[in-house]
Amino acid sequence: MLSSPRLAGNAVSRRRHQPTRTGIRILSLLALAPVFFAARGCPAATDHPPESDTETRTLHGRVVGVTDGDTLTLLVDREQVRIRLAQIDAPEPDQPHGKNSKAALSALAFQKKARVEVVDVDRYGRTVGEIFIDGIDVNREMVREGHAWAYTKYSHSTEIVALENGARAEKRGLWALPESEREPPWVWRHTLRPARSAPGPLACGTRSYCSEMASCEEARFYLEQCGVGTLDGDGDGIPCEALCATTR
Repeated sequence: MLSSPRLAGNAVSRRRHQPTRTGIRILSLLALAPVFFAARGCPAATDHPPESDTETRTLHGRVVGVTDGDTLTLLVDREQVRIRLAQIDAPEPDQPHGKNSKAALSALAFQKKARVEVVDVDRYGRTVGEIFIDGIDVNREMVREGHAWAYTKYSHSTEIVALENGARAEKRGLWALPESEREPPWVWRHTLRPARSAPGPLACGTRSYCSEMASCEEARFYLEQCGVGTLDGDGDGIPCEALCATTR
């Protein structure tokens, strides 16, 4: 029995609107594309950026050097990392109690295993963090014993301020000095810079930070003639990048 032209046309129309096997495969691949790219590590457009490593990073190592009362060197997997103790500021080596502060940090940390909770990297390339040794919060202990100030410019911790107040009341550490000798390190660094910038012959001293250098010339002298390696944090032979960037 022959079908009518109208019936034949309807059948053809239905076949045209039915998806072919190839079409079904393409649709399936398109549906799986987001899963594929997610597995390949491609973030979606709405993903938030990952957190900075310094926000969650923890370092484990052994303390192999102490520069002063708030800076030390940690050996991590055969790599030396300079650590600046967060939230505190210790007297500079040239200040009253500077050598005592360094000795106190050495007693707490030198040649001991330490855990560092990283919070930042400062402009000198030093890792800034909270240091823990044998269950002791070294940053707070230095303030509690009167060997460092609470660095309120970079810390809003009321606990550290309270520890400083306690050390001051008990006249521990630097707080036993006459008031005229108890100048905050950040004030000392600022007021002493003009004196350091005066012309005169260069000579090796106890300075070891870029913040203590008056010029690139002085920084190069300390690095090359005095062997102060802390001025060249990245080991490229150029000290104090901020001072010497224009002299390369």
